[in-house]
Amino acid sequence: MNIMLFHSTYGLRPAVRAAADRLRTAGHEVWTPDLFEGHTFETVEEGMAFSDGIGKVELLKRAVLAAAPYSERGLVYAGFSLGASVGQTLALGDEKARGLLLLHGTSDIAESASVDELPVQLHVAEPDPFETDDWLSAWYLQMQRTGADVEIYRYAGAGHIYTDPDLPDYDAEAAEATWKVALGFLDTL
Repeated sequence: MNIMLFHSTYGLRPAVRAAADRLRTAGHEVWTPDLFEGHTFETVEEGMAFSDGIGKVELLKRAVLAAAPYSERGLVYAGFSLGASVGQTLALGDEKARGLLLLHGTSDIAESASVDELPVQLHVAEPDPFETDDWLSAWYLQMQRTGADVEIYRYAGAGHIYTDPDLPDYDAEAAEATWKVALGFLDTL
């Protein structure tokens, strides 16, 4: 599978590279574009301020330019938190998308979005301050309306980006469970 993996608001940190290596070991081809052009951050607030400074339109432009050379292959879009939001936007706009793997995040869905049974898998903490229960319920219904085939996995007690061992949110048990399910999902695409 060809996977475009987008980083979180923390930037292209070692955990993203480690995730890409894990996916490569499982037989996938993976690209990890650096939407922040080398900048990484120690706090979510710093990363969000930097991301806001770039602007959503510019971030999406950078993501589209990164994915464009590979989109003909039929990409699986994936990402962590902010990167999941970016990946979701691209997947819903790419008729050749093979799947969408969301780790720790979702995004608004355009009213006009439509896909043909796009496989979507979301892994998110429970509770998650950035992905509230009400938001996730509405998001799920909207994704189904687009024609996506959605699975949601919740991890009680885990922090927001619980798969990154260098962050305070890290939860080893939830991270391993996530990767086991996510790798199985990718094998079905």
